[in-house]
This record gives sequence, C-alpha cells and structure tokens, in this order.
Amino acid sequence: MTEPRAPEKAIVFQGEAELADAIARARAGDAEAWGDLYRRYAPAIFRFCRRALPTHEDAEDATVEIFMKLREKLAQYDPERPFSIWLYKVVANHCWDMLRRRHTRQDLETDGVEDLPLESSDPGQLSRLIEEQSADGLRAALAQLPARARMVLTLRYYADFNYDEIAETLRLRRDAVGVTLLRARQQLRRILTQPATPHPTTGDRS
Repeated sequence: MTEPRAPEKAIVFQGEAELADAIARARAGDAEAWGDLYRRYAPAIFRFCRRALPTHEDAEDATVEIFMKLREKLAQYDPERPFSIWLYKVVANHCWDMLRRRHTRQDLETDGVEDLPLESSDPGQLSRLIEEQSADGLRAALAQLPARARMVLTLRYYADFNYDEIAETLRLRRDAVGVTLLRARQQLRRILTQPATPHPTTGDRS
C-alpha cells in the first residue's frame, strides 16, 4: 500500500460553490466527483493520521479505511456546516477508535494533572522548539507521547479543533480538555529538550 500523494495536477476547488457541487455529485454516486474529493483531501488526511497514529503503516491503512467510511457517511453530511470540519471529525474519530481498540492506557493519562503548573515559565519555548524540528523529528517526538496526548495535540494544533470538539472526540469532560492539553504540551516539551543519545562507535573496543 503506498502513501497517498498529491496528484500531478492537484484538485483545487474554486470556492465553496464548486466544492458543494462536487460533494453533491459524489453523494449522488458520481465517481469522477468522488475521485476529485479523494485527490483533494487524501494527502491532508494521511498527514493527520501520520501525526495521530504510531506508524507510517497505520496511517496508510487508516487513510484507506477512512475513505471507505466516507463513502457511507457522506450522505449524513450537512451542507450548512463547513466540509473540512466535518471531515476532520470523521478522521479524528476513526484514529481515536483505532487507538482505543489497542487498549491504550488513556484512563491513566490525566492522572496528576492537578500537580502541574498552570503555565510554563516560558510559554513560547515549545513553539520555538517545534519550529526548530524537522517534520521527521517532530513526528518522532509525537510518537513517544501517550496516545491521548498525541491525539489532543493533533486535534488542537493540526485540525484546529476547539475544546468542545476535542471533548466530543476524545470522550472527555470539557473542563478536562485544558489540563489534558497542558500535560501533553509539557510532555512534548520534555521530549524535545532531552539531550540526544549518542550512538556507540563501532571502532571503540575499550
């Protein structure tokens, strides 16, 4: 299975009216319109899954499964709502369900949050650390986080979910979202500030 790639000639919908027309035609069974939606959104969905899930293979599988699910769910889409917000909710729910099925220790991941400070002594530090990372480096750091921490950061900063949407997706109380985000940011900051582990040299036999 190959990673979804942007097509040679990317599909760009010229405004909401053209997107709405493509969605309506796809809902009516138009294969060409469905292909346009796939080419437009598959790369972004894969990138979301790659941040939210542990491995590249997981992200590939999830992207395919999500588009199979979207074929069934597209009839439920309310055209009065922004399509991208609805789409990311479907994607986020699928990724979170995958993680839940693997029995991640989500019930323990908010323990002790009341002991954390309300804000970092340097609120801009994490942003600077992230900017200094390559895409691969940031993915590797995210992969070291517990599942809920990784997902809450992906929802908030990649999909731009608000607290209510995060709470609904992760089955959290709304008042727990803030402390969950706080802990996730602090966990990511600790990972990014860890000194690199030196690789042993093969020539040193002492």
